[in-house]
Amino acid sequence: DDLPCMDNDDIRRGKLSTHKKFGESTAVLAGNSLLILAFEILTHEKINISEKLKIKLIKLISECSGHSGIAGGQFSDLSFERKKVPLKKIIDMQLKKTGKLFSFSCIAPVVISKKNNHEKRFSKIGSEIGLLFQIADDLIDYKGNSKKVGKKTKKDQKKGKATLINLLGYDDTLK
Repeated sequence: DDLPCMDNDDIRRGKLSTHKKFGESTAVLAGNSLLILAFEILTHEKINISEKLKIKLIKLISECSGHSGIAGGQFSDLSFERKKVPLKKIIDMQLKKTGKLFSFSCIAPVVISKKNNHEKRFSKIGSEIGLLFQIADDLIDYKGNSKKVGKKTKKDQKKGKATLINLLGYDDTLK
């Protein structure tokens, strides 16, 4: 989402973003390739889990990445700009945009360990960590120092992003 057509970030974690360092086409191809690499890893013969579990993990990472996950969340993020968006929709967008990936990271070991009765709990834990990460990122954008955080700040308000801060205010977001 650092690309000019989305967040247009030149710097990420103190370094040039991929599209700035290598060009836009390389950044798009790299993102696509990394997702495909996840599928390659999950299906590799040396991954010693059943085919059924491999398929389940592929389904989960697909759901986390596609329209019901990261891509859908990013789409909402872009389409919500400069609009009054209700709290529930902002949280849903942030859960998709960030929470789904954290959720997959928490649930994958549970799936592999075959502890099915813990899947929902770990999925929820991952979603909540992802939501907290997104809120923290928005707070950093709002009050952070660009040099200290390694990226340009104060962009969300300028772009009219649908964030909890822009809806509730800084102090109420902290509550």
